[in-house]
Amino acid sequence: MAEQPIGQLLDALGVQADLGEGDLPTDAFVILKIVKADGTVSMISARSEGLDWITRLGMVTATQQIENSGYLDVPTDDG
Repeated sequence: MAEQPIGQLLDALGVQADLGEGDLPTDAFVILKIVKADGTVSMISARSEGLDWITRLGMVTATQQIENSGYLDVPTDDG
């Protein structure tokens, strides 16, 4: 299996992110469900260059929490 850029693939799958003006994405960790030529189903992952394992683990853990229970960014009343 050869590595290849997946930006166009994600676009074709309709992947979008809710980014605000001025937001600066710094890292990405992508999980892909794959149906192989023989019909078997598999999962693979891809990550942005330089993404270390501990940040990747934190991203996966936080995403699991958000997917399981939702996430609401509530502004604080700091003044």
